[in-house]
Amino acid sequence: MAEDPLIHDPEGGMPRLVEIMRRLREPEGGCAWDLEQDFDSIAPYAIEEAHEVADAIARRDWPGLRSELGDLLFQVVYHAQMAGEAGHFTLDDVIHDAADKMVSRHPHVFGDAAARSAEAQVDAWEEQKARERAARAQTGVLDDVPLALPALMRAVKLQKRAARVGFDWPDIGQVVEKITEEARELAEAHDALPAEAVAEEMGDLLFVIANLARHLKVDPEVALRAANGKFVRRFRAIEAALAAQGRRPEDSDLAEMDALWDAAKQAERGA
Repeated sequence: MAEDPLIHDPEGGMPRLVEIMRRLREPEGGCAWDLEQDFDSIAPYAIEEAHEVADAIARRDWPGLRSELGDLLFQVVYHAQMAGEAGHFTLDDVIHDAADKMVSRHPHVFGDAAARSAEAQVDAWEEQKARERAARAQTGVLDDVPLALPALMRAVKLQKRAARVGFDWPDIGQVVEKITEEARELAEAHDALPAEAVAEEMGDLLFVIANLARHLKVDPEVALRAANGKFVRRFRAIEAALAAQGRRPEDSDLAEMDALWDAAKQAERGA
């Protein structure tokens, strides 16, 4: 029996991947799991793969990035295959629309518009996106900010959209004052209100902190990811210091671990 040409084809590229996806979804001979999936069940995987791409970049893991980009690309092919089956659109339509969108949003490259700075290009991009929303009958300023975005990222996008129509604090000082106000309200809620109210106040505080990051031109997702990494490094240093004594964190106490944390911090600063 001849070997299936899809198994080994180093020159296959995108057509090979598309055909593999089609075969996985064939009613006869396909994969039972893949046949059971729909847009809703697959969407979380696309989000997960996007995060894994970002993680590989943060770790400067270039072989890992190559693999994760492939996984993310496969999610695009997967959704396009299901859309084609339902008669909505094809992968070629997706590629065509993406190309048209990039051309229309870069008239300084593909047209006669004057060259722009990076900041001016962002403003022009938002104006073009607003025109596209209007053409799709999405007239609300916040209409197409995706619900599935990570919460901090979505908060910043919502705030940027509102700021474009003038709904924004004019200076950072007012944002800091609002953070103080929200922190006080959270403390008061913790002392006197039910858990639902505490959660609401916590959300308000996080939203304003995201706003401060926006005013400072800091990506809060990137900043928090870096803080997470720093916490992991320093806590592992605590574990290593205790392990050298034949002990574990549960054998220690807060005062000792806090001192080890400070030592790890000083070591990082010295390095």
